[in-house]
Amino acid sequence: MLREVIHCRGHENVKATHKSTLEFTKEDHLTPRGDCILCIEADKGINDLSEEFKTVLKAGKKLLIKIRAGNLVDEVLAEGSPSLILDHDYSMVIRKSTYVDGRTLAVRANKAARDIDRRVVELLKNPETIAEVELIILDEGKP
Repeated sequence: MLREVIHCRGHENVKATHKSTLEFTKEDHLTPRGDCILCIEADKGINDLSEEFKTVLKAGKKLLIKIRAGNLVDEVLAEGSPSLILDHDYSMVIRKSTYVDGRTLAVRANKAARDIDRRVVELLKNPETIAEVELIILDEGKP
């Protein structure tokens, strides 16, 4: 199983109300306008992911994103794409659409920020909350 784990923390300005994207960032601040951002101070951006992980994602594999905060977990399913650029120092954006830029980690997601379990979002409004984001490449061909 190919996976990457990211640790990040909450912020009082987390809203998670964006209707088409969700984002994790290495930035250490969040303005009220950042309505797609779930957590800040991530220990990885796209550029920190392994080359193997990026290569498999560009092959169009499905991606499972597990967001853990406290005892709660929410999951998002998305897809890789040959169009992915995967070149950004501090952000990872998961999109419901097929739009791609350097910050795009995955497309055709089944959830955006506003679809994340509101109990998870409430925890992420606390700067003391440490979250774990697990990125798992799904290999449909394996039993």
